[in-house]
Amino acid sequence: MSGRLFVVATPLGNLGDITVRALATLKEVGLIACEDTRRTGALLRAHGIGTSLTSYFEHNERWKGERILAVLRGGRDVALVSDAGTPGISDPGYRLVRDARAEGIPVLPVPGASAAFAALSVSGLPTDRFLFVGFLPHKAAARRRSLAELARERATLVFYESPLRAMAALEDMQAELGDREAFLCREATKLHEEYLRARLSELRAELLDRARVKGEVVLVVAGAAEAAPALDEAPEALYARLVAEGRTRREAVKQVARSTGIAAREVYRRVLSARAPHPQPLSPKGRGEEPTDC
Repeated sequence: MSGRLFVVATPLGNLGDITVRALATLKEVGLIACEDTRRTGALLRAHGIGTSLTSYFEHNERWKGERILAVLRGGRDVALVSDAGTPGISDPGYRLVRDARAEGIPVLPVPGASAAFAALSVSGLPTDRFLFVGFLPHKAAARRRSLAELARERATLVFYESPLRAMAALEDMQAELGDREAFLCREATKLHEEYLRARLSELRAELLDRARVKGEVVLVVAGAAEAAPALDEAPEALYARLVAEGRTRREAVKQVARSTGIAAREVYRRVLSARAPHPQPLSPKGRGEEPTDC
């Protein structure tokens, strides 16, 4: 008979946040596969556990996964853990679980801490329906495209973000989603844990005052509001009127987005489309002269 693969949740920060069953599992299995043997080693030492460790992370999971499967085929139980929280949730693990299941190896959850659920539970934002997005793309253009696709999603949105990109992510969220209610969870359950509830613009302003952001971040963002009632004025016409009244183009786009419920990116696209020049007759002086700007 093959061994069993246990997917074991570990603490986010506070070492006391681990279940009795998780401790028993980590003690009884033949091998623990973990992201960082130093971090998991510290957890095991804190609880007097001496089980052997092997590294299993993003850059070695393909070949190391085969070795772990060999251990399971040999009849030994294996525990899969991540650095913090539940394995496989924006962490390595799903490939190993998929391959083990494909071979008929039992895969069992040992549930516990999850950064996404921890942040969501204390955010004060609706929890009856939510969408876990995880990490956004690193590059700005791809990140904005991803956010634009989420602009009309009514469910509460849950993001993971690196402290290095938290500021850029907040700026892009505000641009693509509008200035929504949001919640920032940083260093959950650790010594310097921080929880902030405010609009995206206010969270960004708060972080701007700091030399740098420290620790992993979870951002919980309100879903899209119900569609606004139809307006007598088309978005393009509303934009033109606001500009004529003295608003900058950026301010006008944001105001139209707020008034119509349409994402700012889409408003800007419509405005550009409406302003696209109609074909102009060639100047009598020939092709080399630009037509007069009307």
